[in-house]
Amino acid sequence: MRNRPVGRYAPSPTGALHLGNLRTALLAWADCRERGGLFILRIEDIDKVRTVPGSEEQMLQDLRWLGIDWDEGPDVGGPAGPYRQSERDAIYQATLQALMDVRLVYPCACSRKELRTIASAPHGMDGPVYPGTCRPAPASTPASPALNTSETSIRFRVDSKPLVEFHDLELGPQSFNLESDSGDFVVRRRDGLWAYQLACAVDDAMMGVTHVVRGADLLYSTPRQIALLRALGLPVPQYRHVPLVQDESGHRMSKRDGSASLQLLRDKGMSPEEARAYILGLG
Repeated sequence: MRNRPVGRYAPSPTGALHLGNLRTALLAWADCRERGGLFILRIEDIDKVRTVPGSEEQMLQDLRWLGIDWDEGPDVGGPAGPYRQSERDAIYQATLQALMDVRLVYPCACSRKELRTIASAPHGMDGPVYPGTCRPAPASTPASPALNTSETSIRFRVDSKPLVEFHDLELGPQSFNLESDSGDFVVRRRDGLWAYQLACAVDDAMMGVTHVVRGADLLYSTPRQIALLRALGLPVPQYRHVPLVQDESGHRMSKRDGSASLQLLRDKGMSPEEARAYILGLG
């Protein structure tokens, strides 16, 4: 049990951190330090196909150059490790078993292509709302080996307590109805990879995170993560979703598009102090 606030930054090693990523890192770090908290660095590297060799090392170097430090992480260890999601499979499997035991998950044979072709499926927070095609009646939901096949994804059923409300420290009161906003959502993919919603929520709880500062693009993930945490009887952190940084063309920065990285500022001869001020001024 932690005896002080705990914050975290959790990047994915899929390329160089762009300036938008770094602004979020600075805000999360500053928020934590201002609270007198403990700061964790977690590497979200579940999807090995998207992982870029060497990017984790580069991310750590960039963060340290900016003056961001952490108390626990993949390179310094800590009591809540391991701090790479790729090394936490047993934790996620135990979580899935707990959800199986209370019949809150079920196997789903629907493919993304099939769901996209369902003309009547309404769209919710970030895509088609799952219509419940494979959802069994609650009493018949099996805790069976079928959940461990490679031919199905695993979905969390939201029909028992679909309303999720919370106060966002940046955006104010938030209210979502998961039945109409997403439907039953995936916690493990057909390819066996753990879904972001489950891995992130469980890691935050197990690591004792009390305050999550992250980009506004992840706002719609929050009600699903809160639903999982409540179902598991785990503590729910406070959330703050900060505005995203746009590039020169007015689009939000992304690694995929090769948005400006810290190297651009270093090439201009900026010191770490100057770079921090520049990055924070982008919001």
